Amino acid sequence: MNVTNLQSETIPTNIHPLAEGKILLVNKPYTWTSFNVVSKIRIWARRESGLKNIKVGHAGTLDPLATGLLILCIGKFTKRIDEFQAFEKEYTGTFVLGSTTKSFDLESEVIVSGDISKLTAKEVVDCAAHFTGNQMQTPPTFSAVKVDGKRAYELARENKEMTLTAKPIEIKVFEITRVALPEIDFRIVCSKGTYIRAIARDIGEYLGCGAYMSALCRTRIGNFKIEDAINVQDIK
Repeated sequence: MNVTNLQSETIPTNIHPLAEGKILLVNKPYTWTSFNVVSKIRIWARRESGLKNIKVGHAGTLDPLATGLLILCIGKFTKRIDEFQAFEKEYTGTFVLGSTTKSFDLESEVIVSGDISKLTAKEVVDCAAHFTGNQMQTPPTFSAVKVDGKRAYELARENKEMTLTAKPIEIKVFEITRVALPEIDFRIVCSKGTYIRAIARDIGEYLGCGAYMSALCRTRIGNFKIEDAINVQDIK
């Protein structure tokens, strides 16, 4: 197994290298939570190091229905999680126009909401340009944002009303790579804290037809790329 060690100094022989600090790049599978991946890596790290209290954490949550790059921090590198979380992210995926869901992805039932029969590819591409740059984004109600001590998605599943505060984000690149209505494929490069599902919501509102995200893959975090990640199934 290829584990990346970012430290250059000599590691004392009485301290296991995993405890000293490692990162592991993992390709999160579909339907797995980020915590599922952390749990599996923690079991592996404890077995490899013989340490029952070794720390493992991830640097940026991915929704269960998303796939792609997770940075796992092990041992002393858990202190650098905030540093890794601050890096820009790159995603590819698919939005579906003319329908929507409460969660703006496939976690909720699809509801037909608008007519796209007159929508053109140019309008879609122009829409992407409209959402590029610095802006304020309101998180989706089905998110991990805390409201009065509870996660927003918990309140949303209970059909409770809530008000979420918009936060500054930057969408550096928003490229439409395929238009095959009702589907459009995209590549997005964005700042920390950007919700791609919220972009689907906002595009649907802007075009007046509704939209949701049907697929999402995180391909890059800073200089770390999905091509260098290992599959969870390969962790023995």
